[in-house]
Amino acid sequence: MSLSNIDIEMYESEDPLWHPSVRAMPMPGIRKMVNMAASMPDVIHLSIGQPDLPAPDNVVTAAVEALRAGQTGYTMDAGLPQLLESLAAYYGDRYQKPLTPENVLITTGATEAIYLALTAVSAPGRHFIVPDPSFILYAPLIRMNGGEVTAVPTHAENNHQLDPQAVIDAIEPHTYGIVLNSPNNPTGTVYPRETLDAILQEAAYRNIQVISDEVYDHLIYDGIEYPSVLETCSDLDNVMVISSFSKTYSMAGMRIGWIFASQAAIKMLRRYHMFTTTVANTPFQWAGVAALHGDNDFIDNMREEYTRRRDRLIELVEATPHLTGYKPEGAFYMFPSLPEGVNGTHVALRLLKETGVCTIPGETFGNHSNNALRLSYSTSLDNLEKAFERIIPWMEKQDFD
Repeated sequence: MSLSNIDIEMYESEDPLWHPSVRAMPMPGIRKMVNMAASMPDVIHLSIGQPDLPAPDNVVTAAVEALRAGQTGYTMDAGLPQLLESLAAYYGDRYQKPLTPENVLITTGATEAIYLALTAVSAPGRHFIVPDPSFILYAPLIRMNGGEVTAVPTHAENNHQLDPQAVIDAIEPHTYGIVLNSPNNPTGTVYPRETLDAILQEAAYRNIQVISDEVYDHLIYDGIEYPSVLETCSDLDNVMVISSFSKTYSMAGMRIGWIFASQAAIKMLRRYHMFTTTVANTPFQWAGVAALHGDNDFIDNMREEYTRRRDRLIELVEATPHLTGYKPEGAFYMFPSLPEGVNGTHVALRLLKETGVCTIPGETFGNHSNNALRLSYSTSLDNLEKAFERIIPWMEKQDFD
């Protein structure tokens, strides 16, 4: 397949019907690669960012029972009261933070939560700071509302840790928000407490909003203590913390996420939420209640399985010419680098077409990692082995000098 024959969706529409901000939204690199792979036989995906393990039995049972009990109507706009109470209790206990149901809004996945948080506060003349690389939604959502974005790059040689002083140095008089994402997608990096402390203290002093995407908050490896913004902040007055059940309980398609924030912020976001998806899926909110009240065996077993896969991926990347890896601390991604100056998009496209292994190019996640590839290990060990049986000999033949 030549690049000229790639799905027309990849290109911006010039139809004047569409608002300029909609026309300017980029076609995500993830979708480009997956669309291409869909038309090819025998593709091994190291591209997918969702758990491959089945959801826990108690979660599935709760969803089915809710359906059979006729729980198919609307909930309150803020969410199912039982889920609001369960989330406040669960995270209040986890982080020793006094939380109430009025601090929570249930959304249609973390995607809606991110959309609400960023588009509710971004506007012309407002400046935001975003790590680079980071999840694909942040900068486009800010820019489509007229906001300005400064990217703070992270680097593979430092395991893609975010330098808090670099964030503070990027603050301008019109800075309105700082976006954090830990564990990070695409790098799997976990920010330490001292990083969060420094950023949160400066943000509070300057009255800057901190929007923290924590959807991988349970996928933490090697016994590392996970410092959430929810735990680290002194109060909720200038923070919005986002998470979901998608990664923790393999509930990605059930689309249940949430925002923790001050009661005043939740009241405003509830009003906005009514004009987007109105309410989240009712039966799956009941499934979320069951997830929070179940035991931790599923999470513990999933973490052990991902640890085995991560450790093997580290070995496979080390054995691959032209790839430089590191040890991710969370999520289920690695973001290894190619040699300086090598175009990761060209490499990802050629890998897919010539080996049938689908990866995601680094430029999907920002402008400072063009020579990287995102590899997802939310796939079986067998698939990882088979993928690198193709990748390693292909890389051995490349001359990137």
